[in-house]
Amino acid sequence: MRIGHGYDAHRFEKGKPLALGGVSVPYEFGLLAHSDGDVVLHALCDALLGAIGRGDIGQHFPDTSDEYENVDSRLLLRHVFKLVEEAGFELGNIDISIIAQAPKLAAHLPSMSDCIASDLKCDVSQVNVKATTTEGMGFAGRKEGIEAHAVVLLTTAS
Repeated sequence: MRIGHGYDAHRFEKGKPLALGGVSVPYEFGLLAHSDGDVVLHALCDALLGAIGRGDIGQHFPDTSDEYENVDSRLLLRHVFKLVEEAGFELGNIDISIIAQAPKLAAHLPSMSDCIASDLKCDVSQVNVKATTTEGMGFAGRKEGIEAHAVVLLTTAS
């Protein structure tokens, strides 16, 4: 078994679309980033890469490359998961925490789980996505941005 943890955070930017967990979330702000800024999928990519000892998302998809400007993070996730499979592992489970004071995310969480399960070719029961606030503390609590943590368990492929 291998365990990986990933973290990502981005600040809000007015007028950009907000993508979280591969899902478009209606909100007046998106996330400032070189790619689409999907902190959920970025944290998940880092967790998967960490579990197989392959560095982090920035090493694989540098923000200095025009190739990844405004890229859909679902493409990055699928690429990272191919590396997981090539390393001889399969997914045990994923647990993701999104930290955001706004927007409210509860209605979008099942769609995020479905999207991630689809991209990773696994059962949705292996993917848990949840959201919490910081009760006004820190940058997320001040509604300056969103952060996400992801933990993955990989097992040797059978």
